[in-house]
Amino acid sequence: MQFTISGKHVAITDSIRAYAEEKTSKLPRYYDGINQVEVIIDSTHGANKVSVEIIARGEHGNLFVATEAGSDAYPCIDGALHKLEQQLRKKKTRERDDKHVSGGDGFIKPTLS
Repeated sequence: MQFTISGKHVAITDSIRAYAEEKTSKLPRYYDGINQVEVIIDSTHGANKVSVEIIARGEHGNLFVATEAGSDAYPCIDGALHKLEQQLRKKKTRERDDKHVSGGDGFIKPTLS
């Protein structure tokens, strides 16, 4: 899985990079098709405000995006990851449910008149 992190109007420290990489490395356990994760940290939303956007790209053109804003980057990363995990769980559940269509074996039972 490819990981990139970038900052707009904020310096990305090694600790923030390591924290974000460690947290996002767990995303494939929710959805196997994740190929690339991009984390964007933006500090242009006013004084003492940080916005974190996490973009996860999967196979077959699947794209998952989650954003979180707050005063510190670490809780924003956690919040955005939580939102992204929910999206990935929902996608995985839908794919599993589509494979197992309910309705029995496909045969119609005859009715007695």
